[in-house]
Amino acid sequence: MESQSTSAALYATISSPMRSIGAVPKDTEQLRHHLKNGKGFLNPWDSYIEQTVPQILRALLWRKFRGKMKSPDTTPPTVPVRTPIFLPTRETPALRATWLGHACYYVEFPSGLRVLFDPVFTARCSPLTFIGPKRYTKLPCQIEDIPFIDLVVISHSHYDHLSHPTILEIKQRHPNVHFFAPLGNKKWFEKAGVHNATELDWWQSRQFTLSKQPKSEKLEHEDVDGTVSVGKSEDIEATIECLPCQHTSGRTPFNKSHTLWASWCVASGGKKIWFGGDTGYRTVPELPAGEDDYDEKYNLPHCPAFKEIGDFRGPFDLGLIPIGAYDPRCIMSSMHANPFDSVNIFTDTRCKQALGIHWGTWVLTYEDVLEPPRLLKRALARSAISEEGVFDVCEIGESREYAGSKIP
Repeated sequence: MESQSTSAALYATISSPMRSIGAVPKDTEQLRHHLKNGKGFLNPWDSYIEQTVPQILRALLWRKFRGKMKSPDTTPPTVPVRTPIFLPTRETPALRATWLGHACYYVEFPSGLRVLFDPVFTARCSPLTFIGPKRYTKLPCQIEDIPFIDLVVISHSHYDHLSHPTILEIKQRHPNVHFFAPLGNKKWFEKAGVHNATELDWWQSRQFTLSKQPKSEKLEHEDVDGTVSVGKSEDIEATIECLPCQHTSGRTPFNKSHTLWASWCVASGGKKIWFGGDTGYRTVPELPAGEDDYDEKYNLPHCPAFKEIGDFRGPFDLGLIPIGAYDPRCIMSSMHANPFDSVNIFTDTRCKQALGIHWGTWVLTYEDVLEPPRLLKRALARSAISEEGVFDVCEIGESREYAGSKIP
């Protein structure tokens, strides 16, 4: 394994602001997801119905009081956990993704780029160390075990996706790391003493370059045609784009939706992934027990953003798509996809393959802890996606490789 000093010898440069790397939906410039007073954000689609934090808490407590919910059993065995194997160098012929629990994935690109998504390396996803959801599956590794971290991509500010102690340790161990987060979150990073952070709005992007020399020290030379270019041998290039999803944000009951939430596209070395982060797809009302909310008689509106992502940025080599934390459906559906939603998101975004995230780590809702992968199989069968491994789940700490042809 290369030492930390070796891995820290690459210098990051980020392009000046770019609204987009290509065509965008026609209403993008209207910024419909911005509150008119400039103090927060919203989901601008019929697929989302707003619920306040007190409304959600009252609804959950009332259902529990009526005996309609019981806490899921986390008695082992649940989700298998293995010690991950990270590549000791930046050499890899394929896209490689390692699940580190919940929404956290470590992705190794063939270009040499190493990206960590939504890392939370704490026992609880909470502002406090003694209360809040506690892991029922152990951490597969520690931050110190990861040899390279070039980028950390954050989907939104909820505690199961953005962890203060985790961010500080990553910064300490990987001083040149750069953080990307949705609009409004940069202030949080600066308050934490982290200044190498970029915040983006939906459909904004940046070009990211890792070089062995600082830009100021690169050798310039005159080409045959008289133009001057910068000497380059082994730079790592990437494009990072912030994209929509249907969710909320907040770190207290009093700052809901003050900062933006997002999905992300990261492309490097001819490989491109879509990270769904945390999202809903539709808002499902309370239905009679046993009713299928996908029955044609309900015809509920779904979020159009995923089809736009697929049309304007797809296809993707790999999608990291949430499949858990969805029960009770009438309360959680606007914010959290269930596996039937997830398969539709997979299709809409035009992912060639996908892995399930947002399950298997903390009890956040009331479905059985092993239900998400079971429902995913049923959802895939209903959608006639029969090929093994197209949309799959894996063990915590397991790595999957994706070769195939490059996406331009």
